Amino acid sequence: MATSTPLGLRERKKIKLRRSVQREALRLFAEQGYDATTVEQIADAADISTTTFYRYFPTKEDTVLHDEYDRIVEDVVAGSDPDDSLVQVVRQVFAALAAALEEERESALARLRLRESVPALKARTGAEGQQNRDLYVALFARRTGRSADDYRLRVTAAALTAAQLEAVQAWGRADGEDSLPRLMDDAVSVLEPLLDAL
Repeated sequence: MATSTPLGLRERKKIKLRRSVQREALRLFAEQGYDATTVEQIADAADISTTTFYRYFPTKEDTVLHDEYDRIVEDVVAGSDPDDSLVQVVRQVFAALAAALEEERESALARLRLRESVPALKARTGAEGQQNRDLYVALFARRTGRSADDYRLRVTAAALTAAQLEAVQAWGRADGEDSLPRLMDDAVSVLEPLLDAL
C-alpha cells in the first residue's frame, strides 16, 4: 500500500502561517464585512507585511477559497488498497473530506456562507469546481486504466464533483446541523452505478 510523503518543516510552517492569515481574515470579515475589509487590515491582524500576504494568497478572495482538501484526496488515494473498488476509494475520500470539514467546522461554515453571499466568491466557485473535477479525472484514470479523455470517465468525475459540492452546500444551508459524513456517503450512493461502470 502506497503512502504519501510527510511534509517537511518548511512546508508545515507555510501551512501554519496560511491558516493564521485565513483565520484573521475570516474574523475581520465577520466583524466588519467582506467588502469593507482590506488586504492591509488582514496583513496587519496576522502580523505580516502585505508582500508576505500576496506570497500566500494572490487575492483577498483566496483567503476564503483556499483549502488543503486536494492533498487529503491525494493522500487517501495514495494510501488506499489497490484492490479496493473505485466506489470504496471514493467513499474513503468523501469520509476523509467530511472529517476535515467537521474538524474546522466554524471556519468551514463561515467560508461557505461567504461563498454564497459574496458575488466575487460565488463566481470563482465554478473555477474551483473545475479543478476538483480535474483531480477526480486523474484519480479515475489511474484507478481504471482509462484515458483522462474518456467521455464516461469525465462525465462521472463531473457528476461526482457536483454531488460533493451539493452535499457540502446542504450541510452549510443547515448550518452544520445535518450529518456531513451521511450527506457525503449518500452522494456516493447516488453515483455508485456510474462509478461501478468505469
